[in-house]
Amino acid sequence: MSDNVIVVEHVSKEFVLHHNAQDSLKKRVVGLVHKRWRPKPHIFQALHDVSLTVKRGEALGLMGHNGSGKSTLLTLIAGIIPPTSGRIITHGRLVPMIALGVGFSPDLTGEENIYLNASLFGLKNRETRSLLPKILEFSELGDFIYEPVKNYSSGMYARLGFSVAVHLDPEILLADEILSVGDADFQQKCLARIEELRKGGMTLLFVSHQQNQVAQFCNRYMRMEKGHVVASGNVSDLYRQVT
Repeated sequence: MSDNVIVVEHVSKEFVLHHNAQDSLKKRVVGLVHKRWRPKPHIFQALHDVSLTVKRGEALGLMGHNGSGKSTLLTLIAGIIPPTSGRIITHGRLVPMIALGVGFSPDLTGEENIYLNASLFGLKNRETRSLLPKILEFSELGDFIYEPVKNYSSGMYARLGFSVAVHLDPEILLADEILSVGDADFQQKCLARIEELRKGGMTLLFVSHQQNQVAQFCNRYMRMEKGHVVASGNVSDLYRQVT
């Protein structure tokens, strides 16, 4: 079995934007009336020739400002969208925490959505049933777990999504800005759970704006800017740069 659990080779990602800001409103209206105008597609390059390798048990912190491409990269690694070019290979059970609660059915209760979400990761009902008490306790949702999730606040929704994700025995965890989850106490609880999983040998890709968190959870870092990798190395080197 290879020690490399994530391999990203020369990956680029383009998005086609069909409404170009350069096309004036007048031009659109006149063109539509005469049936001659067609929107000119605009290509947005979100990632440029990105390569990286993550070994089993490593923790890589992805850093960069909004729009730098780090969340797009995680979405590609999770298999949610395909790259325009290049290839991505992963080995092991990969659990993305990118948009917590994605895949939940609004009309189902929290408990029913736990079973649904777990089944998407290959767990059988009996396996989920054994995990249920831990998930319920961690989420702190109480009797709301028996309510349809369409009645949940955004914070409750995220709590449930995080609680399910970190109890599915992930071999690879993709965590994107998890500090948006709940209040400060619950956020610390989330970070403690991730640290516990890390000590158990889990591989982690961790997106954060806060360099102290990257230093706490990761042994490597990669900084992105406008879809390019502009720096990478050991977290100890990053800390020396910051201080």
